[in-house]
Amino acid sequence: MPKFAANLSLLFNELPFLDRFEAAAAAGFDAVEFMFPYDFEAEDIRARLKANGLQLALFNLPAGNWSAGERGLAIYPNLVGEFRDSVTRAAKYATTLGCKQLHCLAGVAPVGGDIRAMRKTYVENLRHAAHVLADSGITLLIEAINTRDVPGYFLDTTAKAADIVESVEAENLRLQYDVYHMQIMEGDLTPTIDKYLKMIAHVQIADTPGRHEPGTGEINYPFIFKHLDSIGYTGWIGCEYRPRTTTFESLAWFRALKPHVG
Repeated sequence: MPKFAANLSLLFNELPFLDRFEAAAAAGFDAVEFMFPYDFEAEDIRARLKANGLQLALFNLPAGNWSAGERGLAIYPNLVGEFRDSVTRAAKYATTLGCKQLHCLAGVAPVGGDIRAMRKTYVENLRHAAHVLADSGITLLIEAINTRDVPGYFLDTTAKAADIVESVEAENLRLQYDVYHMQIMEGDLTPTIDKYLKMIAHVQIADTPGRHEPGTGEINYPFIFKHLDSIGYTGWIGCEYRPRTTTFESLAWFRALKPHVG
């Protein structure tokens, strides 16, 4: 059976953030992920991970002013210094938390912006980040995101993300494949996963429409999970969805896969 990580930015929102770790462990998860840890002390998060026997699968580099709609710093030629500072900050958290994967959000391309300049900056920034993180044994991930939820997001297809990985030429730069985003942008899910499997280090899931739990939309997740097993995918699958009602009710699909979970 695939390995699942609870995304604590979207799941267990009935609780304060630091209390979600215990809830995830009680629900049967062996790992968690979240978007950003930076509002909390790394040692406090580390204590919750240790107390609940959880592994931290992933979190994001700082991504700018999220509430203002910013979705990453990596493509902007005028923010190279800020981006490099963000890598240093994320690496310190990852080292304390024992996290071996960090996701780098690209950013939203300004209308009329110079795409070539943004791509050049993106590649150079990723090359720098990958080099810095390699010293700590950390893998850097990039992810294609749908432009319905995030209009103008710079990286919007698997092929574009793979092209960036090939251009950077860093052994510790890999793909984060989000089934929800790519169902919206390109479909053809399992053939695409097969094609890029060697690049894919992390998978995330949600159903569409609505970005709710598996079984509420059009994606055949039992088929997806079985296929990932059959092709030898061994990474984490992050449950990055919005529960349609409560988190407990939304995990019926997970309890069906792990019947020993209460």
